[in-house]
Amino acid sequence: MMESARRDAALFEVRFAPARRIDDDGSMLWPFGSTWRPVRQRRRDTVDLRWLSARTWTRRWYPQGVDVGEWRGRRTLAVSWFRQELSGEHLASRVTLVDLERSRHIDILLAVTDDEGELQPARIHAGGLAWFGDRLFAAATGRGVWEFDMSDIRQVHGALAQRLAGARGRSGRTTALIAVRTRAHPIALRCSYLGRVFDDAGASLPRVLIGEHRTDDSGRIGEFIVPASAEDDFTEVDRFTPGIPRMQGAVRWGDRHFVSQSDRMHPGTLWSGRREALAPTPVPLPVGCEDLALDLEAGLLWSLGEHPWRRVVRGIPFPRLGIPRSTDDGTDDSTRDGGRPQRT
Repeated sequence: MMESARRDAALFEVRFAPARRIDDDGSMLWPFGSTWRPVRQRRRDTVDLRWLSARTWTRRWYPQGVDVGEWRGRRTLAVSWFRQELSGEHLASRVTLVDLERSRHIDILLAVTDDEGELQPARIHAGGLAWFGDRLFAAATGRGVWEFDMSDIRQVHGALAQRLAGARGRSGRTTALIAVRTRAHPIALRCSYLGRVFDDAGASLPRVLIGEHRTDDSGRIGEFIVPASAEDDFTEVDRFTPGIPRMQGAVRWGDRHFVSQSDRMHPGTLWSGRREALAPTPVPLPVGCEDLALDLEAGLLWSLGEHPWRRVVRGIPFPRLGIPRSTDDGTDDSTRDGGRPQRT
């Protein structure tokens, strides 16, 4: 058992291997992670996680989706990225898993199997994530919702690893981890983002919100029951049009919806309320805000910013959103740590 625990923990450790690395300026990763640790700062009003690498400024990889789950028995934050040419052509996508306690990470490339049985990069925007156990769902814009099996992470090498990362014209030894798509679920909406749904008591429901990003106010949000298996389909149970331009993410807790709205190079707006009465809150979201994720264990609403040099993964404490959070002893812990920055 000790040996198994060490192997699992090692997946989050930095490995210095002789294999060629592919950097974020157009490249890939070290075999089970990379050489940086994100810095997490706990401030009085937010918890910020910032990238300490080329991920901060690269114009090839853009962060998009976010959700919280469990990986190898540890609480983990998942952040999806898409890779593009400077011309805008989509080349690949990946998910970065961040150990929230130790601020270590691993990258997992997203892949699909073509008609000949060959692995190809998942060329999707990955604008939103919903993580249920071993099942990871990613928004694929006009191609529905793609499902990936997180229990079957594979290791690939060499030219295949480079190709699945969208790298071109490179040589040398490389290693990468991949998750392979198990199903492309058709959805009768433009799947720009998706987020999970919780009941009033805070229990995760087998449901997601799937929404459309539109520059005008015609974007729709639908609520769907998650299929019981990869062979089944999503079942729509609700649909509404909030009348909010540039929506980027949505989640629901009980009868309260949260919706993110981007505003180019300005801080984003967080909308909150019942579906028929959403209103902007005074709580700013990151510049270039994207997806949303509820983290009930930590008492945070996560969002992230995509713009180079302004990238941050931000957790907003529930008390700032008017949601009281109590500890196990019944006391309010919203002001613990005294607002002092912490590094992990």
